[in-house]
Amino acid sequence: MAYDGELAERIRTLLDGEEQLTEKRMFGGLAFMLAGHMAVAANSKGGLMVRVDPAREDELLARPGAEPMIMRGRPMTGWLRLDAGGLDDATLESWVGEGVSFVRSLPPKNSLPPK
Repeated sequence: MAYDGELAERIRTLLDGEEQLTEKRMFGGLAFMLAGHMAVAANSKGGLMVRVDPAREDELLARPGAEPMIMRGRPMTGWLRLDAGGLDDATLESWVGEGVSFVRSLPPKNSLPPK
């Protein structure tokens, strides 16, 4: 299953102007990377994948629609999944902000692609 192109475009709009932004097709989805770190993705299951601070994971899982990201039958620490159906504009903006905020707290990766 391909990623949701409409969701990807909404994410792209929210990230417009972010420094060191790249997009990369991964795992059947479209990842949005900042300084080499994946912040969010339109995933192949039709939802949003968000990178979050593992220390805040339980708090963020309490939000409506948030669930652990499961890959190969195992939960991925520091990643959450949200169904695209519950992502109105304000909710999507909030979740994209969570991903951006967390990856901006990380040191840049050394292997950034040239602009």
